[in-house]
Amino acid sequence: MEETRLSTARFLGQIMELPSTAISRRIDPVLTWIGQSISWIWLLLLITIVCNVVLRYVFGEGRIELEEMQWHLYSTGFLLGIGYTFQVDGHVRVDVVHERLGPRWQAWLELYGILLCVLPFVALILIYSVPFIQTSFTLGEVSMSPGGLPFRWAIKSMLFIGFFLLLLAAISRLSRVWAYLFRSWP
Repeated sequence: MEETRLSTARFLGQIMELPSTAISRRIDPVLTWIGQSISWIWLLLLITIVCNVVLRYVFGEGRIELEEMQWHLYSTGFLLGIGYTFQVDGHVRVDVVHERLGPRWQAWLELYGILLCVLPFVALILIYSVPFIQTSFTLGEVSMSPGGLPFRWAIKSMLFIGFFLLLLAAISRLSRVWAYLFRSWP
């Protein structure tokens, strides 16, 4: 029984150390800067929520622009942070399988995950978000709520920007996984 726990523990403790590549050295600092900068948006979101709650329950006055600002800030933080989270390997994964694999198998799983799932999904979002944003901009779309926020295209463009950052993070990670597996990047 003790023997089994020790042999499993050795697998569970292994971490895949990915090498740096020329591509990752250019992309990663940009994503890190954006990710760390955008993290302040959560404080701004918290302040907005507190202001909205105080206005509503203390002064009896709800503000639609504050409610809309909340989801704008949340969307912006989430979408602009998704690339950074991918870069630092902070996304949830199926650890039941991943953690039991050795580093080389983890790298193969990562390679196929990026090529077969991440890149096609990101490409679809980028392709379909452009007309979505263009239509909003062309029509001068604004909030339908009285007192709501204007420039709806601005928040919709966060979709494209966020997934473009995720694309950059995927390219960076792909180059690092490729270098780990094949000891070179073309």
